[in-house]
Amino acid sequence: MLSRTADHLFWMARYTERAENTARMLDVNVQTSMLPQSEAETAQGWRAMLGISELQQAFDQKYRTLEGRAVIDFMVRDPANPSSIVASLTEARENARAVRGTLTTEVWEIQNQTWLDMQQHLKGELLETDPSKFFEWVKYRSHLSRGVTVGTMLRDEAVHFIRLGTFLERADNTARILDVKFHGGAAEPAGDAMTQRDFYYWGALLRSVSGFEIYRKVYRDVITPARIAELLMLRSDMPRSLLACMDEVLLNLRAVHNEVSADTERYAGRLHAQLQFGKIEDLLAAGLHDALTTFLSDINELGNRISRDFLVPLAA
Repeated sequence: MLSRTADHLFWMARYTERAENTARMLDVNVQTSMLPQSEAETAQGWRAMLGISELQQAFDQKYRTLEGRAVIDFMVRDPANPSSIVASLTEARENARAVRGTLTTEVWEIQNQTWLDMQQHLKGELLETDPSKFFEWVKYRSHLSRGVTVGTMLRDEAVHFIRLGTFLERADNTARILDVKFHGGAAEPAGDAMTQRDFYYWGALLRSVSGFEIYRKVYRDVITPARIAELLMLRSDMPRSLLACMDEVLLNLRAVHNEVSADTERYAGRLHAQLQFGKIEDLLAAGLHDALTTFLSDINELGNRISRDFLVPLAA
């Protein structure tokens, strides 16, 4: 497969997944911002999300005050934010259009219709009146895109590059969603003691990654931060966990192996092994924020290596 074709497929999937995960992260903050708390605590939550998304500086350059409505607008449709949901879904559609002949009709139509429907949603008042409903729509369209891809495309290199992009992006975003709680020196999870507000926060976080029912099935007990961290990092049977994502990244990376990719496969294998054989007690003892920060750096490096070996190299 031509590297440019692979590049478009890879980034089509990454941008679709990025839009979904941005919607998930925003929905957590929308839900938790409605809990009884001071204005300072609410602002801290929004600031932590901007910080972990590496968007704090760009936001501060445009907005004088930190308010939930401004953050939502910035992360959904602000043209100054290249990682916004609108920018992500637009880029996903443009990458799909560039390789229209490689995709099935169904896959292309999902990408195109999502972009068209998005224009209509943003012309209306849905985002202002019920942002959670808009975020659910974004998640649904991402699910639809993924399901149609798996259900209609030949299992060839095109699908492997789409899956690579999907799970590399998901690993990055799951780590960010989890780290929002600890970004900027917030407390690490210790023991089972939680305030009522913490309980609702962690419940919202689990729901944001479709993990609330899974948590109940696996642990059958009260929600604790340590178990949430274990579920979202180290369990391969949790679809959005870091380990589950690395399972898929490694599987698809091996499927597209070429003569220069052995070192990248070894790098991915090391990240996978750290999660596969890691223990949550060790991660918590070392500091969860530090562990997630290291993982985010490693997953970014892995993306750069994949671009170097298979795709159009990223600009330095």
